Amino acid sequence: MKRFLPYIAVIIAMIIWAGSGIAVKAALEALAPLMLVLTRFTVGVLLMLFIGLIANRTTASNSILRLQMVEKQDIWLFVLGGIFQPFLYFILETYSYKLFATPTIAEAFLSTNPLIAPIFAFIFLREKVTLWNILGILVSTGGMLLLVLAGSGSFELGSLWAIPLSLITVCMAAAYSIILKKVPEKYSSLTIVFWVQLAGLLLFYLVAGGKALVHPDATWLVGNISGAAVGGVAYLAALSSVAAFVLFCYSVRYLGVTKANIFNNIRPVFTALLMLCLFGEQLPVWKWIGIGIIVLGLFICQKRGKK
Repeated sequence: MKRFLPYIAVIIAMIIWAGSGIAVKAALEALAPLMLVLTRFTVGVLLMLFIGLIANRTTASNSILRLQMVEKQDIWLFVLGGIFQPFLYFILETYSYKLFATPTIAEAFLSTNPLIAPIFAFIFLREKVTLWNILGILVSTGGMLLLVLAGSGSFELGSLWAIPLSLITVCMAAAYSIILKKVPEKYSSLTIVFWVQLAGLLLFYLVAGGKALVHPDATWLVGNISGAAVGGVAYLAALSSVAAFVLFCYSVRYLGVTKANIFNNIRPVFTALLMLCLFGEQLPVWKWIGIGIIVLGLFICQKRGKK
């Protein structure tokens, strides 16, 4: 059973992230985008601090929820991780969505992380990639593109800068995965996510938040604070920024960068299923076919084979 825990963890993380779009939409009805980013990560960091302090008193020394101090020689890893994600990733992702003609096209390009991550893993970690891994990634990515793009009605790309920008964005996510694997095993998953997000949050405040906080025309609220908006912020802070990141970190450290990142392809699957369950948005036949292809690719990728 223990060997299945990393798979369970990464699937739960993808389910949580699949619902993030719905939560963001609800939260943005009350908060400006910059305020939402600062709020979700501030609350998330404070929540991890609280959980870690409690876990230090009540759990075993090898618990993934323990919070540890970082040794001086390892600080650069956590700072670099914070620069890659959340700081650069969220900024570049925002501009990518702005430059592409439609969110659907943007989502398709930004979901190519499983194609980029193995390259980074091989270069920086010498992580072996099998033929089954490659075949599974290609099959699953094909299914993801079918799910996202089929029936979208528009294939206009938008600005020519959108493609290289989205590629850099995906590279930031892949680089973040490399950092997760590079951090020494003595650190717990919560410790890694806490210090990485704290570094990223400080950068947000220094570069964006600090100036905006003192600007006389700064507008933080764009609407009335409703229960849905509060729920959206709580979801993003507690689940998307804490639980999902901790679970994904745990999975990467056990499965490796390649096998863990291919599960990013099932995020559109869970998003589509959530829209079906919550809002009754029906799925055409070709989207169900895309879901089936994605799942098939995941199984192929996990198969052992020649390197």
